[in-house]
Amino acid sequence: MANLKEVRNRITSVSSTQQITSAMKMVSAAKLRKAQDAVTAMRPYAGKLKSILKNLSASISDGKYSQQREVKNVLLVVITSNRGLCGGFNANVIKAAGRLAREEYKGANVTILNIGKKGGDFFKKGTYANITGDMAKNPNELFDNLTFANVAPVAEKIMEMFAAEKFDKVELIYNMFKNAAVQITTVEQFLPVMPPEVTSTKKHSVDFIYEPNQEEIVKTIVPLSLKTQLFKALRDSLASEHGARMTAMHKATDNAGALIKELKLMYNKARQAAITNEILEIVGGAEALNG
Repeated sequence: MANLKEVRNRITSVSSTQQITSAMKMVSAAKLRKAQDAVTAMRPYAGKLKSILKNLSASISDGKYSQQREVKNVLLVVITSNRGLCGGFNANVIKAAGRLAREEYKGANVTILNIGKKGGDFFKKGTYANITGDMAKNPNELFDNLTFANVAPVAEKIMEMFAAEKFDKVELIYNMFKNAAVQITTVEQFLPVMPPEVTSTKKHSVDFIYEPNQEEIVKTIVPLSLKTQLFKALRDSLASEHGARMTAMHKATDNAGALIKELKLMYNKARQAAITNEILEIVGGAEALNG
Protein backbone atom coordinates (compact mmCIF):
# COMPACT_ATOMS: atom_id res chain seq x y z
CA MET A 1 0.00 0.00 0.00
CA ALA A 2 1.28 3.49 -0.88
CA ASN A 3 2.49 5.62 2.01
CA LEU A 4 0.46 8.56 3.27
CA LYS A 5 2.61 11.25 1.64
CA GLU A 6 2.29 9.73 -1.86
CA VAL A 7 -1.48 9.39 -1.58
CA ARG A 8 -1.81 12.93 -0.21
CA ASN A 9 0.25 14.29 -3.13
CA ARG A 10 -1.92 12.41 -5.63
CA ILE A 11 -5.09 13.83 -4.06
CA THR A 12 -3.67 17.35 -4.35
CA SER A 13 -2.64 16.76 -7.98
CA VAL A 14 -6.02 15.34 -9.04
CA SER A 15 -7.86 18.16 -7.23
CA SER A 16 -5.85 20.73 -9.21
CA THR A 17 -6.65 18.91 -12.45
CA GLN A 18 -10.33 18.84 -11.51
CA GLN A 19 -10.34 22.61 -11.01
CA ILE A 20 -8.76 23.11 -14.45
CA THR A 21 -11.21 20.80 -16.26
CA SER A 22 -14.15 22.42 -14.46
CA ALA A 23 -12.98 25.89 -15.53
CA MET A 24 -12.48 24.71 -19.14
CA LYS A 25 -15.99 23.26 -19.13
CA MET A 26 -17.46 26.60 -18.02
CA VAL A 27 -15.48 28.52 -20.66
CA SER A 28 -16.58 26.13 -23.42
CA ALA A 29 -20.20 26.36 -22.26
CA ALA A 30 -20.10 30.16 -22.52
CA LYS A 31 -18.51 30.06 -25.99
CA LEU A 32 -20.89 27.32 -27.14
CA ARG A 33 -23.96 29.46 -26.58
CA LYS A 34 -22.65 32.21 -28.86
CA ALA A 35 -21.45 29.78 -31.55
CA GLN A 36 -24.71 27.81 -31.42
CA ASP A 37 -26.82 30.94 -31.88
CA ALA A 38 -24.65 31.99 -34.84
CA VAL A 39 -24.90 28.68 -36.72
CA THR A 40 -28.62 28.28 -35.96
CA ALA A 41 -29.37 31.74 -37.32
CA MET A 42 -27.31 31.11 -40.46
CA ARG A 43 -28.63 27.69 -41.49
CA PRO A 44 -31.96 28.82 -43.02
CA TYR A 45 -30.21 31.49 -45.12
CA ALA A 46 -27.45 29.15 -46.28
CA GLY A 47 -29.93 26.37 -47.10
CA LYS A 48 -32.23 28.64 -49.10
CA LEU A 49 -29.32 30.21 -50.98
CA LYS A 50 -28.01 26.76 -51.88
CA SER A 51 -31.47 25.70 -53.10
CA ILE A 52 -31.79 28.81 -55.28
CA LEU A 53 -28.33 28.21 -56.68
CA LYS A 54 -29.17 24.64 -57.69
CA ASN A 55 -32.37 25.71 -59.45
CA LEU A 56 -30.63 28.52 -61.30
CA SER A 57 -27.63 26.48 -62.39
CA ALA A 58 -29.73 23.54 -63.60
CA SER A 59 -30.32 25.14 -66.99
CA ILE A 60 -26.77 26.47 -67.43
CA SER A 61 -24.51 23.60 -68.38
CA ASP A 62 -21.44 25.66 -69.26
CA GLY A 63 -20.98 27.31 -65.86
CA LYS A 64 -17.39 27.09 -64.72
CA TYR A 65 -18.42 25.98 -61.24
CA SER A 66 -20.94 23.35 -62.39
CA GLN A 67 -18.83 21.44 -64.92
CA GLN A 68 -19.01 17.70 -64.34
CA ARG A 69 -15.58 16.28 -65.23
CA GLU A 70 -13.96 12.90 -64.87
CA VAL A 71 -12.64 12.76 -61.33
CA LYS A 72 -8.84 12.54 -61.57
CA ASN A 73 -7.78 15.20 -59.05
CA VAL A 74 -9.67 15.63 -55.78
CA LEU A 75 -9.33 18.28 -53.09
CA LEU A 76 -10.43 17.35 -49.56
CA VAL A 77 -10.99 20.34 -47.27
CA VAL A 78 -10.46 18.88 -43.78
CA ILE A 79 -11.87 21.15 -41.05
CA THR A 80 -10.53 20.42 -37.57
CA SER A 81 -9.71 22.56 -34.52
CA ASN A 82 -6.59 24.42 -33.46
CA ARG A 83 -6.75 23.03 -29.91
CA GLY A 84 -7.22 19.60 -28.38
CA LEU A 85 -8.98 18.29 -25.27
CA CYS A 86 -12.27 17.84 -27.15
CA GLY A 87 -12.70 14.06 -27.19
CA GLY A 88 -12.96 12.40 -30.58
CA PHE A 89 -13.85 15.63 -32.39
CA ASN A 90 -10.71 15.82 -34.52
CA ALA A 91 -10.13 12.07 -34.78
CA ASN A 92 -13.55 11.52 -36.37
CA VAL A 93 -12.91 14.08 -39.13
CA ILE A 94 -9.39 12.78 -39.80
CA LYS A 95 -10.65 9.18 -40.01
CA ALA A 96 -13.45 10.20 -42.40
CA ALA A 97 -10.98 12.06 -44.64
CA GLY A 98 -8.55 9.13 -44.68
CA ARG A 99 -11.31 6.65 -45.43
CA LEU A 100 -12.61 8.84 -48.25
CA ALA A 101 -9.14 9.16 -49.80
CA ARG A 102 -8.38 5.43 -49.53
CA GLU A 103 -11.71 4.01 -50.65
CA GLU A 104 -13.86 6.37 -52.72
CA TYR A 105 -10.98 8.19 -54.45
CA LYS A 106 -8.52 5.33 -54.52
CA GLY A 107 -7.58 5.83 -58.18
CA ALA A 108 -7.48 9.64 -58.08
CA ASN A 109 -4.83 12.14 -57.01
CA VAL A 110 -5.92 13.34 -53.58
CA THR A 111 -4.83 16.71 -52.20
CA ILE A 112 -5.55 17.94 -48.67
CA LEU A 113 -6.41 21.46 -47.54
CA ASN A 114 -6.30 21.63 -43.74
CA ILE A 115 -8.29 24.24 -41.86
CA GLY A 116 -7.22 23.70 -38.25
CA LYS A 117 -3.84 22.81 -36.75
CA LYS A 118 -4.84 19.32 -35.59
CA GLY A 119 -5.61 18.13 -39.11
CA GLY A 120 -2.45 19.80 -40.38
CA ASP A 121 -0.31 18.02 -37.79
CA PHE A 122 -1.77 14.66 -38.81
CA PHE A 123 -1.58 15.00 -42.60
CA LYS A 124 1.79 16.79 -42.56
CA LYS A 125 3.62 13.46 -42.60
CA GLY A 126 1.08 11.70 -44.82
CA THR A 127 1.30 10.52 -48.41
CA TYR A 128 -1.13 13.11 -49.78
CA ALA A 129 -0.22 16.47 -51.29
CA ASN A 130 -0.99 19.48 -49.12
CA ILE A 131 -1.87 22.98 -50.35
CA THR A 132 -2.53 24.60 -46.97
CA GLY A 133 0.54 26.80 -47.41
CA ASP A 134 -0.63 27.98 -50.86
CA MET A 135 -3.57 29.93 -49.45
CA ALA A 136 -3.36 33.73 -49.46
CA LYS A 137 -4.60 33.67 -45.85
CA ASN A 138 -3.47 31.12 -43.26
CA PRO A 139 -6.51 28.83 -42.84
CA ASN A 140 -5.58 28.05 -39.24
CA GLU A 141 -6.16 31.69 -38.30
CA LEU A 142 -9.78 31.67 -39.45
CA PHE A 143 -11.05 30.41 -36.09
CA ASP A 144 -9.33 33.29 -34.27
CA ASN A 145 -11.72 35.73 -35.93
CA LEU A 146 -14.38 33.77 -37.80
CA THR A 147 -16.06 36.26 -40.14
CA PHE A 148 -17.38 36.03 -43.68
CA ALA A 149 -14.76 38.52 -44.88
CA ASN A 150 -11.93 36.31 -43.59
CA VAL A 151 -13.37 33.10 -45.02
CA ALA A 152 -14.10 34.56 -48.48
CA PRO A 153 -10.43 34.62 -49.73
CA VAL A 154 -10.00 30.90 -48.93
CA ALA A 155 -13.24 30.03 -50.76
CA GLU A 156 -12.20 32.20 -53.72
CA LYS A 157 -8.85 30.39 -53.96
CA ILE A 158 -10.58 26.99 -54.00
CA MET A 159 -13.02 28.18 -56.66
CA GLU A 160 -10.17 29.59 -58.72
CA MET A 161 -8.29 26.27 -58.65
CA PHE A 162 -11.41 24.34 -59.63
CA ALA A 163 -12.14 26.72 -62.53
CA ALA A 164 -8.52 26.29 -63.70
CA GLU A 165 -9.15 22.51 -63.73
CA LYS A 166 -6.50 21.81 -61.10
CA PHE A 167 -9.17 19.83 -59.30
CA ASP A 168 -12.18 18.00 -60.67
CA LYS A 169 -14.01 17.70 -57.36
CA VAL A 170 -13.87 19.40 -53.96
CA GLU A 171 -15.26 17.86 -50.77
CA LEU A 172 -15.73 19.39 -47.32
CA ILE A 173 -15.21 17.13 -44.29
CA TYR A 174 -16.29 18.63 -40.96
CA ASN A 175 -18.39 18.08 -37.84
CA MET A 176 -21.96 19.33 -38.17
CA PHE A 177 -23.40 20.66 -34.93
CA LYS A 178 -26.52 18.91 -33.62
CA ASN A 179 -26.37 19.61 -29.91
CA ALA A 180 -23.78 19.98 -27.17
CA ALA A 181 -23.30 16.23 -26.88
CA VAL A 182 -23.70 15.16 -30.52
CA GLN A 183 -21.62 16.19 -33.53
CA ILE A 184 -22.23 14.55 -36.91
CA THR A 185 -19.18 13.94 -39.10
CA THR A 186 -20.27 15.22 -42.51
CA VAL A 187 -18.87 14.87 -46.03
CA GLU A 188 -20.34 17.58 -48.27
CA GLN A 189 -19.64 18.26 -51.92
CA PHE A 190 -18.40 21.79 -52.46
CA LEU A 191 -17.61 21.74 -56.18
CA PRO A 192 -18.90 21.19 -58.78
CA VAL A 193 -22.31 22.64 -57.97
CA MET A 194 -24.82 19.83 -58.23
CA PRO A 195 -28.13 20.36 -60.09
CA PRO A 196 -31.35 19.74 -58.16
CA GLU A 197 -32.55 16.16 -57.91
CA VAL A 198 -35.56 15.39 -60.08
CA THR A 199 -38.17 13.30 -58.28
CA SER A 200 -41.40 11.78 -59.47
CA THR A 201 -43.41 14.29 -57.44
CA LYS A 202 -41.90 17.24 -59.35
CA LYS A 203 -43.70 16.82 -62.65
CA HIS A 204 -44.08 20.47 -63.51
CA SER A 205 -41.20 22.91 -63.75
CA VAL A 206 -41.70 26.50 -62.67
CA ASP A 207 -40.88 29.23 -65.16
CA PHE A 208 -39.24 32.18 -63.41
CA ILE A 209 -38.69 35.68 -64.79
CA TYR A 210 -35.14 36.90 -64.10
CA GLU A 211 -33.90 40.47 -63.90
CA PRO A 212 -31.52 41.42 -65.46
CA ASN A 213 -31.03 37.86 -66.79
CA GLN A 214 -30.38 34.37 -65.53
CA GLU A 215 -26.69 34.32 -66.46
CA GLU A 216 -25.90 37.52 -64.56
CA ILE A 217 -27.75 36.30 -61.48
CA VAL A 218 -25.89 32.99 -61.54
CA LYS A 219 -22.53 34.77 -61.82
CA THR A 220 -23.40 36.75 -58.70
CA ILE A 221 -25.08 34.06 -56.63
CA VAL A 222 -22.71 31.15 -57.33
CA PRO A 223 -19.61 32.70 -55.66
CA LEU A 224 -21.75 34.06 -52.81
CA SER A 225 -23.37 30.68 -52.21
CA LEU A 226 -20.06 28.81 -52.22
CA LYS A 227 -18.46 31.28 -49.80
CA THR A 228 -21.52 30.98 -47.57
CA GLN A 229 -21.34 27.18 -47.71
CA LEU A 230 -17.73 27.17 -46.49
CA PHE A 231 -18.51 29.81 -43.85
CA LYS A 232 -21.41 27.72 -42.55
CA ALA A 233 -19.21 24.61 -42.39
CA LEU A 234 -16.65 26.52 -40.31
CA ARG A 235 -19.33 27.84 -37.98
CA ASP A 236 -20.74 24.34 -37.58
CA SER A 237 -17.27 23.04 -36.80
CA LEU A 238 -16.61 25.81 -34.25
CA ALA A 239 -19.89 25.15 -32.41
CA SER A 240 -19.21 21.40 -32.51
CA GLU A 241 -15.72 21.95 -31.09
CA HIS A 242 -17.04 23.89 -28.08
CA GLY A 243 -19.77 21.28 -27.53
CA ALA A 244 -17.29 18.40 -27.74
CA ARG A 245 -14.83 20.13 -25.39
CA MET A 246 -17.56 20.98 -22.88
CA THR A 247 -18.72 17.33 -22.87
CA ALA A 248 -15.16 16.01 -22.59
CA MET A 249 -14.30 18.36 -19.72
CA HIS A 250 -17.56 17.48 -17.95
CA LYS A 251 -16.62 13.78 -18.08
CA ALA A 252 -13.06 14.55 -17.02
CA THR A 253 -14.34 16.53 -14.02
CA ASP A 254 -16.62 13.67 -12.99
CA ASN A 255 -13.81 11.15 -13.39
CA ALA A 256 -11.51 13.31 -11.29
CA GLY A 257 -14.16 13.48 -8.56
CA ALA A 258 -14.51 9.70 -8.56
CA LEU A 259 -10.72 9.28 -8.42
CA ILE A 260 -10.45 11.71 -5.50
CA LYS A 261 -13.03 9.68 -3.55
CA GLU A 262 -11.07 6.51 -4.23
CA LEU A 263 -7.79 8.14 -3.20
CA LYS A 264 -9.32 9.52 0.00
CA LEU A 265 -10.59 6.05 0.88
CA MET A 266 -7.10 4.67 0.19
CA TYR A 267 -5.59 7.45 2.33
CA ASN A 268 -7.92 6.72 5.25
CA LYS A 269 -7.12 2.99 5.04
CA ALA A 270 -3.39 3.68 5.01
CA ARG A 271 -3.74 6.13 7.90
CA GLN A 272 -5.80 3.66 9.93
CA ALA A 273 -3.26 0.90 9.23
CA ALA A 274 -0.43 3.17 10.40
CA ILE A 275 -2.30 4.04 13.62
CA THR A 276 -3.06 0.37 14.27
CA ASN A 277 0.60 -0.55 13.82
CA GLU A 278 1.64 2.17 16.25
CA ILE A 279 -0.88 0.94 18.86
CA LEU A 280 0.36 -2.64 18.45
CA GLU A 281 3.94 -1.50 18.92
CA ILE A 282 3.06 0.45 22.09
CA VAL A 283 1.11 -2.49 23.55
CA GLY A 284 3.90 -4.90 22.63
CA GLY A 285 6.48 -2.65 24.29
CA ALA A 286 4.37 -2.31 27.45
CA GLU A 287 3.92 -6.06 27.72
CA ALA A 288 7.64 -6.58 27.27
CA LEU A 289 8.38 -4.16 30.13
CA ASN A 290 5.83 -5.81 32.42
CA GLY A 291 7.25 -9.25 31.61
